[in-house]
Amino acid sequence: MSDKITVAVAGASGRMGREVVKMVLEDPELQLAAAIATSAGPVDAGTLVGKPDTGVIVFSDLAEALSSSRPDVLVDFTTPQSAMPNTETAISFGVRPIVGTTGFTPEQIAELDKQCRDKGIGGLIAPNFSIGAILMMKFSAMAAKYFPHVEIIEYHGDQKLDAPSGTSIKTAEWISEARQELRQGNPKEEEILEGARGGYYNGFRIHSVRLPGVFAQQEVVFGAFGQTLKIRHDSYDRAGYMPGVNTAIKRIMSVTGMVYGFEHFLE
Repeated sequence: MSDKITVAVAGASGRMGREVVKMVLEDPELQLAAAIATSAGPVDAGTLVGKPDTGVIVFSDLAEALSSSRPDVLVDFTTPQSAMPNTETAISFGVRPIVGTTGFTPEQIAELDKQCRDKGIGGLIAPNFSIGAILMMKFSAMAAKYFPHVEIIEYHGDQKLDAPSGTSIKTAEWISEARQELRQGNPKEEEILEGARGGYYNGFRIHSVRLPGVFAQQEVVFGAFGQTLKIRHDSYDRAGYMPGVNTAIKRIMSVTGMVYGFEHFLE
């Protein structure tokens, strides 16, 4: 009997999904059990990533794929609209969900935590799997104790569906835990153009930039009298997220309940 962790990948034909499929195929401790993509057609999963045939044919229906393969883990990099139903479907089959898609509300996360605990399994929702991005968030929370005036600027490609990014929201949550709410700027400030000051979060602002040619960057800017501090992280390639996804797959086997944030797997 194999002791490999069996993995299904939802969104397997997408840019992140293909990287996950490749990573699973290259790790001797993991085994690709299923690949799901609504528009790829019944092709071998190896074809999607430029590798030899694996014998794993891509499914278009998640429930059918999970029912037939019964994997240990589902890695989901799909869309905000699909993430919640996909995660609930995985849990219903007793499959541990690892979700890189953003857009979950606190109420949804709490409901998914209950569903996971009822099944006795673990799950992970992670706005960012980059170890560098996690450090950027940690350093920002540390700085916020001493520099309470702060704004976040996040940059992504023009095809990203949600704004602000899950990473910037997670960063804002960490900052808010480290500082008292402080409404920044001139109290008489007036936006001449609606939205010019960005999204409001606990007294400070988050700005979302969406441009072609941009991959994923975030800058946290702190201001004080006579000085500024900037903490920035840049991602240049999706392969940079794979060590984090790999760690999550292996750690989730010993977890119960839904975890929010990859940082909990780095402690």
